[in-house]
This record gives sequence, structure tokens and C-alpha cells, in this order.
Amino acid sequence: MAISADLESVPLHIVARRAEIDLPAAQRAVADLLTALGRDPDSAHLADTPRRVANAYAEMLTPREFELTTFPNDEGYDELVLAKDIPVQSLCEHHLLPFQGVAHVGYLPGDRILGLSKLARVVELFARDFQVQERLTKQVADWLQDHLQPKGVGVVIEAEHQCMSLRGVRATGSRTVTSSLQGILRDNPSSRQEFFALTGLTP
Repeated sequence: MAISADLESVPLHIVARRAEIDLPAAQRAVADLLTALGRDPDSAHLADTPRRVANAYAEMLTPREFELTTFPNDEGYDELVLAKDIPVQSLCEHHLLPFQGVAHVGYLPGDRILGLSKLARVVELFARDFQVQERLTKQVADWLQDHLQPKGVGVVIEAEHQCMSLRGVRATGSRTVTSSLQGILRDNPSSRQEFFALTGLTP
């Protein structure tokens, strides 16, 4: 979606469109899970656990609303803008366990530039959901390309997945790296190399 002329001076109010969370049903489901795992949800130590878990998941699945603030690129700035080490926390949709790490998000400005804090807001917009890292990376890049219309976008996410570190292979410390490039950052080898060099990764 492009930013139309009448919206250039008015920030877009960004709200994630998600199904409403049924907290009482989630609490009952957690109590049922505890019972299925051989635990007594009515015991002194677990009595309030269903409420806590339901509230915790509701928080982790609900991104904060924000205003998409952009400004005219009056100076014609045409070099890379990069925000490094943006914290990322999300939930693996296969095991419902967290994965966390950092995102590096950059773009080559077109007619508009973006308030820097909004790059982190966009990451959170898609991270607070049941996710796979590959899709999360592409969603952030696609959204910025659609809403900002820059000359290029690059997104790299590095994350450790607890479904790998706590279970299965138990590869503690292993990090998964994904990237999504669009526009000049995808098509121009020197711009692509510059982006990866600034993120600290080898292309």
C-alpha cells in the first residue's frame, strides 16, 4: 500500500488485525494441559498459573499500536539508513516456544524518510505472533517496501530458537540467520554488499 499525498503530513495509525484473544478459554486450556501433564492445577503452587500463562501469551501475541511517522526527504538523502540490533522476541508456531535475537533493518530512501523508532515498531508488529523466522523476515521487508516505497529494503534477523536449544537437538547457542532484500539492495551487487557489511555479516 502506498502512502497517498493526503497522508504525507498525517501519520498512519497502525493496528495489528488479529483475532481477539479469549482469556477465560485460554486459562481453561492451560489448566487442562497441566492436568494432562500429570500436574494438579488446583495445588498451591499452580493455582494461579493458568491465569499467568494466558496473560503472558496474550501479551506476547499483541503488538503495540503506533503511528507511522514519515518525513519528506528534502535533502535528497540517497545512502543506506540502517538500524542494527533491534531486539526481536517471537513464538515458534510449531512448538509455542520463544525465539529471540536481533534484527538489522535498512532502507535506501525515496521521497520519504521514516522516523527511526518506527523500524523497531514494524519488527514488533509482526514478531508478536506465532511465527517462523523466514516469514517474519519477509513480512517486515514487504511491509516497509509497500508503505514507505523506498529504493530498496534489507532485513536480516539472527535468532536463537528454544525449540532447538531446550529440546530435540539441544543446540544451545545456535543462531538462525534469515534475510530478505528488495529493490536496489537485491539487484545491485555493491549495494547488497554494503548492506551486509554494515550488518556485520558476510554476503
